[in-house]
Amino acid sequence: MKNNQSLSHTVWDCKYHLVWIPKYRKKALYGSLQKYMGEAFRELASQRECRIHEGHLMGDHVHMLISIPPKYSVSQVVGYIKGKSAIHIARAYMGRRRNFRGQSFWARGYYASTVGRDEETVREYIRNQEQFDKRIDQLSLFRNQPPSGGPQ
Repeated sequence: MKNNQSLSHTVWDCKYHLVWIPKYRKKALYGSLQKYMGEAFRELASQRECRIHEGHLMGDHVHMLISIPPKYSVSQVVGYIKGKSAIHIARAYMGRRRNFRGQSFWARGYYASTVGRDEETVREYIRNQEQFDKRIDQLSLFRNQPPSGGPQ
């Protein structure tokens, strides 16, 4: 019961593992943009009374462990965070100051999974996502090499 949060008439513990990608899976989340987005996501989540417990911005996707109050649906919160963050990105990094609705940075969909008793497993997965991806990339390098064994 220590993880429970409360609203005026509700006690709740609703956590979700969320993943989404930039449009066309472009590796656009590097450098200063990556540092900026973490704080922007936390601020946007707090505006919807949500709390980000863990998060990791990979080059081509976002992982997040977030608590969402039951008065909001997951799609409302994800849509809000993606939409407002796309506007922030356009204004801060693309030089567009006005008349931009953010429709061209994030892809349309997302992955959502409820987190129950395996919360610590999900936290570890998010923390170690970068090392896992690097190992997969290294393994794929070895698979694509021709077999060695002399001339054929």
